[in-house]
Amino acid sequence: MVELVNDQQEVTVDELTTMFNTSEVTIRKDLTALESNGLLLRKYGGAIALPTGSSELAGPEVSKRKQAIAKAAAALIKDHNRIVIDSGSTTSAVLSHAQHVRGLVVMSNSLEVANHILELENEPTLLMTGGTWDAQSHSFQGQLAESMLKAYNFDQAFLGASGLDVTRGSTTFNELTNLSRVMAEVSQQVIVLAESEKLDRKIPNLELSWQDIDVLVTDTDIDAESERLITAQNVLVIKTN
Repeated sequence: MVELVNDQQEVTVDELTTMFNTSEVTIRKDLTALESNGLLLRKYGGAIALPTGSSELAGPEVSKRKQAIAKAAAALIKDHNRIVIDSGSTTSAVLSHAQHVRGLVVMSNSLEVANHILELENEPTLLMTGGTWDAQSHSFQGQLAESMLKAYNFDQAFLGASGLDVTRGSTTFNELTNLSRVMAEVSQQVIVLAESEKLDRKIPNLELSWQDIDVLVTDTDIDAESERLITAQNVLVIKTN
């Protein structure tokens, strides 16, 4: 599948379903797993090849980098905080680095986050947004989820990003962006977790503007000019190896 994407630069779920003689659900899950391992990029209805020269091709390195970003983000959590965590491989890893935090209340739209919580010894209180299951993002979305979020106030929101635009903000292939915006609206501090490679991705859908983001947790490979432009928009940039 990865070879096909690299050869054609872009493929659709329909093409892959026919070629591999399997269901759309299976193809979407496979594409999500491949993106998590840094082998391709998801887009609405399919996938595209990684930008040339992206170091994201190195799966183990990406996993280590995402864990480092998640750990740095988790260091921002204090005892008895009320936090909301969006779906995503990096955001889902935050709680595994927050086992020292006591009295946490966590809301999420992600079953992966919920499963992580069940494994934690500090036993955070778990709240789920509910809503309509979105197979593309593997998360709950929709008006019911938004209403659930609006019934609470949170200290922090931990959000991922498919891409970063130094002038606009965080971007995504998924056109369902409203829930992330509601998460930001109901939180005192908005923290975006994203590798520096995502600055190279040209993605059309704006998720959050820099005015809505308080902290960007990324890696030390971010270039100085990008960091300067983001910091100039009153965003704290935290870099980790």
